[in-house]
Amino acid sequence: MPSFAAFGNDLYTGRRSIDFVGRRKLWYAIAVAAMALSMLGLGVRGLNLGLEFRGGSEFRISKAASQSENLAVDAVSSVVAGAQPPKVSRLGSDGVRVETDKLTEQQSVAIKSKLATAYKVPTDSISSTYVGPQWGRDVSNKALTGLGVFILAVALVIALYFRTWKMALSAIIALVHDLALTVGIYAIVGFEVTPASVIGFLTILGYSLYDTVVVFDKVRENTEHLGSTVKRTYAEAANLAVNQTLVRSINTSVVALLPVASILFIGAFVLGAGSLKDISLSLFVGIAAGTYSSIFIATPLLADLRGREPEMRAQAERVFRKRAEAAASVAPVDAADGGDVLAPVGAGVLVTTKAGEPSPTASSATRGQRQQPRRGGSTARGGRPGGGRR
Repeated sequence: MPSFAAFGNDLYTGRRSIDFVGRRKLWYAIAVAAMALSMLGLGVRGLNLGLEFRGGSEFRISKAASQSENLAVDAVSSVVAGAQPPKVSRLGSDGVRVETDKLTEQQSVAIKSKLATAYKVPTDSISSTYVGPQWGRDVSNKALTGLGVFILAVALVIALYFRTWKMALSAIIALVHDLALTVGIYAIVGFEVTPASVIGFLTILGYSLYDTVVVFDKVRENTEHLGSTVKRTYAEAANLAVNQTLVRSINTSVVALLPVASILFIGAFVLGAGSLKDISLSLFVGIAAGTYSSIFIATPLLADLRGREPEMRAQAERVFRKRAEAAASVAPVDAADGGDVLAPVGAGVLVTTKAGEPSPTASSATRGQRQQPRRGGSTARGGRPGGGRR
């Protein structure tokens, strides 16, 4: 059984090929379905915004005798009747965090005393913090502004580097897919969105673009002198680039996902650390989505955009015409032996057909040339008129 290294070498040299670009409609459908599911989760459940974004009061209890959530709920409700239930989470092995809506100074002091009694700790072991809603709105606006500036700057840099806006557009669309998928998963699982989550979002932007730029660089290398050759179409050259970088993308993603998965597991299930799980979930989902989008979305979309250009369409027609001529010259010999013929179908895809049968994309002129008998009577195998043999 061939090794993974041999498989990667076959992909790089072209001995084997996975048709990523040819199946682009399938990948588009999967991406649209995933984004629709993410947006549905966002619309139905919404984001679980942290205290820094919605404002309110926070109490942190250290060295608590118990980590029961009911104790905190009862303590808050005994002071503020009819208030929204507080958000209670564990911090490590003996810590508790309690988040409430906006409180007055007297209410904060009373809740702090109640929490000390409920968790059997001195009052000094409880710290309280208040965040105003205006500060949360400022943080949200600055985060959105930073995201917009980042996307514009990246689009400009990619367009200048690759000398085409179509690569920049493809990369940005793949990036939006990664962000939408990550935000939707946050809404579905209910993880809290905190400044640590925003840091994770910005990190996955860079990772997703890095993987996409690597593939695009190989696409540019494979298509640099494409107009003067009839060996491959643009779609085929782009698909070859994806195959050549596939093993590298898989290795890089696995190496990045393993430690992030460990942090996510430890933060969510072992330590109960909110900041760890907030940032690690965005990293985990973003890295996986970024790897997928660079292979299945960005490159096929680029092939679609560039394939519509007149010069690329003319070059593709020359490639198919050359292949049809080569197949026509080989077909009479193969037909006598009952062999098969390779015929072009679609954007650079070859299929095997029985000799003597027309290709699905063969031109009517070519088929007509095959069916016309030679002058001077029918020609039998051996090339002599009249069917005689030497």
